[in-house]
Amino acid sequence: MFASLSDRLSATFKGLRGKGRLSESDINDTIREIRVALLEADVALPAVRQFTDSIRARAIGAEVSGALNPAQQVVKIVHEELIALLGGQTRRMQLAKTPPTVILLAGLQGSGKTTLAGKLAVYLKEQGHTPLLVAADLQRPNAVDQLSVVAERAGAPVFAPSPGNTGANPETTWGDPVEVAREGVEIARMTQHDVVIVDTAGRLAIDQALMEQLRQVRDAVQPDETLLVVDAMIGQDAVTTAQAFHEGVGFSGVVLTKLDGDARGGAALSVVTVTGVPIMFGSTGEKLTDFELFHPDRMASRILDMGDVLTLIEQAEKAFDSKEAEKMAGKVLAGEDFTLDDFLSQMQALRKMGNLGKLLGMLPGMGEIRDQIDNLDEKEIDRVQAIIQSMTPAERADVKLLNASRRTRIARGSGVQVSEVNGLVERFNEAQKMMRQMRSGGGLPGMPGMPGMGGSKKAKGRAQQPQRGGKKSRSGNPAKRAKDEAAAASAPAGLPAGLDGFDPAAFDPSALDPEALKKMEDLPPAFKDLLGK
Repeated sequence: MFASLSDRLSATFKGLRGKGRLSESDINDTIREIRVALLEADVALPAVRQFTDSIRARAIGAEVSGALNPAQQVVKIVHEELIALLGGQTRRMQLAKTPPTVILLAGLQGSGKTTLAGKLAVYLKEQGHTPLLVAADLQRPNAVDQLSVVAERAGAPVFAPSPGNTGANPETTWGDPVEVAREGVEIARMTQHDVVIVDTAGRLAIDQALMEQLRQVRDAVQPDETLLVVDAMIGQDAVTTAQAFHEGVGFSGVVLTKLDGDARGGAALSVVTVTGVPIMFGSTGEKLTDFELFHPDRMASRILDMGDVLTLIEQAEKAFDSKEAEKMAGKVLAGEDFTLDDFLSQMQALRKMGNLGKLLGMLPGMGEIRDQIDNLDEKEIDRVQAIIQSMTPAERADVKLLNASRRTRIARGSGVQVSEVNGLVERFNEAQKMMRQMRSGGGLPGMPGMPGMGGSKKAKGRAQQPQRGGKKSRSGNPAKRAKDEAAAASAPAGLPAGLDGFDPAAFDPSALDPEALKKMEDLPPAFKDLLGK
């Protein structure tokens, strides 16, 4: 998402690092690079001018010149202005005081309105609503059938009294979309559905017939929210489309589809500035669950490669079972070993969160390894799952049971090579060993300088090797050397061999029993060793 724009901006900010002070020339060069990056991203010229003018006004002032780190201050300014360019704050859906809430979807043909209706239904169901989908697109061939299929996948009912255009006879009329929309709202009110999503027809281009039909549908249902569905990949053309719909029908929010395939971000960075209408939702994939509320601050952080940890946490909360997490925590606290069953459950929870590459892309600084993330093989997780599921419950609980014949059977059952099974077992054994060491307070292995953490063999060897020679080095200063020699002469002699570990200050002769002393029973162990007793 916005990969090329993110890479270009990151390269621009790298040139500012290490500079203790930024001159006006440095700032102008940076702004010039930002302007070029935005124009290459197909951002509308009015939006680019507004953005760069705001940055220049703030960057040349005392806000940057007085900062301890001017480069970071410039990045902070760009981040804040990006948030403003994307809408400033999150715009949430306004529900009607008296149900049902009517949502009207508008947009050109091919923008993804029908699929978006299903995604919106899933989103509303997760929030406890009962949406009803209304098939008011009677013009596009098989649009009603498509909406019915999408509604079934979303688990929401659909109101489709007219089959619409089936492609059989192009000369006939297929029904009245205005009447269908009106009846759909009445049916929702009677059946106690609190949200109505009306799917309308689109065109390949904007024309008067399209606008007139949308105005009639709008006047018939009186929508609480009119959402303009825009393909994010068309770039600056989205601005032209948005302007035409804004003048012809009017809308309260924008929904950007196909955001996952948009590497430039021209539509997202232009539509708010030109129309003044906020972006409410974003579609980030083909699945009905690939749909999210649009947060300008989080999107700005993604563009600047700062990550989106909040969205990552929200997805993790949805995917992970709290009971399963408590069970795992109790198991760790009890000192029980981590089994392959536990590993399988955690892996399945990770898959529920969505595409692994998208998840990694939400972490800060992942832009530097974007190529590796894009080439990530998702099927590797499926192969690991197949290997574990080919094992018996006893084998998952204790990998020591996996001899050569068992591993061959597992490899055949999962469709992989025996070497892959061996590799999984070896990695799992290492993970188990590391968890045991951490649980015992040893920390991570191989980390020198911390309690319980093993260092390198060379360091251990140097630490255990005794010092060569017993002589202390002498000072080159005659006066200091004489002082050191006098101090050494006056100091008590070292303890003889056999008295290592004996503390003279802690030894009290008066506490000794005379009778026991005769038998050498009350002597300290060091004295006994010295005397051979």
